[in-house]
Amino acid sequence: MAIEIKVPQVGESITEVQIAGWHKARNEWAARDEPLVTIESDKATVEIPAPVAGPITQILKEKGTATVGEVIGYMEESAKPADASPPPAPPPPASAQSQTAPKTETQAPAAAPVPPAKVPEPQASTASDTTIKEHPRVTPLARRILEEHGLNATEVQATGPGGRVLKEDVLRHVQQAGKNESGQHAPVVSASPAVPAPATPAVRAAPATPSPSQDRIEEVVHMSPMRRTIAQRLVEAQSVAALLTTFNEIDMSAVMALREKHRETFQQRHGSKLGFMSFFVKAAVEALKLVPQVNAEIRGEDIVYRRYYDIGVAVGTGKGLVVPILRNAEHLGFAEIERTIADFAKRAGENKIGLDELKGGTFTISNGGIYGSLLSTPIVNPPQSGILGLHAIQERPVAREGQVVIRPMMYVALTYDHRVVDGREAVTFLKRVKEVVEDPARMLLEV
Repeated sequence: MAIEIKVPQVGESITEVQIAGWHKARNEWAARDEPLVTIESDKATVEIPAPVAGPITQILKEKGTATVGEVIGYMEESAKPADASPPPAPPPPASAQSQTAPKTETQAPAAAPVPPAKVPEPQASTASDTTIKEHPRVTPLARRILEEHGLNATEVQATGPGGRVLKEDVLRHVQQAGKNESGQHAPVVSASPAVPAPATPAVRAAPATPSPSQDRIEEVVHMSPMRRTIAQRLVEAQSVAALLTTFNEIDMSAVMALREKHRETFQQRHGSKLGFMSFFVKAAVEALKLVPQVNAEIRGEDIVYRRYYDIGVAVGTGKGLVVPILRNAEHLGFAEIERTIADFAKRAGENKIGLDELKGGTFTISNGGIYGSLLSTPIVNPPQSGILGLHAIQERPVAREGQVVIRPMMYVALTYDHRVVDGREAVTFLKRVKEVVEDPARMLLEV
């Protein structure tokens, strides 16, 4: 009985997916729940497992777009076939072969060796011929004409006594070359030993037309559902929301010293590294509590203020950017934040982020500094009203107590929806993030 392989429901409001590729070929046997095909939605990548154990009898759609519920292949339920082919029998011993092998009445006579064809020996050249071939003798006037035309004496047919190259031989060669290249007779220059012959310009071939470059290659790749959704959401954010960005810079000295002091102890106790992101998540929660407008969203004609803090952390993958959510970040400690973010990054690279982990979110943090970005203007992820952009840490000269000192500095950017957040609130939010990161003790003392 044929078993249908259907595209499952992969999320709310998702009606079509992109078939990324099959893990099994036609007629190949698969175990129950073994991944058969990978599909991509606009939010995540999902593997469709085998509904039964058996071979794939038909693949209706190898790649392209498929709708939810569409049949893309068939299977037959059956046990895995055993390998019934017996191993090859070992060859009998040589003595047994000689005893049991029947004698053939007529045997083909061995082919007689064919003698190699006799190559005629080249005739020996005389000493005078060799001298003429390798070092032809040239008259002084002929040598001068050869130099003027950039010719070699071996290129000219000598007619002089003893194989000597004469003036006439060189002029004849130049004239013949002019006929071959231009189709016209080249002027013959007569010269005498007393009067030098004027130089005849050499006829050069026109440069060849350069052929078009062979590396002008174009590759057309169908846009994945995730990339299409990213493009749609970014355009939507810029066309619907009133986006504005404000900047500040943060001295990372205190955080870096704190990380260095407690790095080993933190990792031994919690099994994860102490990174910068946990400090910014905690600082963002403190700033969102102070400025609730940045944590709000517009629903129709209403503004909804959320009193919980689900922080989205942008994670880059080979197929695009995903933003898994740290639920109730206000209740998470540093270790929980670091472990969760590390798990997100690992599973995002393996396309194993669940759809429920991507839904919602009240605020987003994007760290472009890991790629070397010094400054950028991030785009808000609708319907959120704000996103915090982090950047690379660089040592720069700054003024401290009247002195110029070198400090590790980071530019930070807040892009916000001006329909909900005013400039005063945006600057206050970013200033609070700066205060908390530059003095991490504020997070513990809540000051």
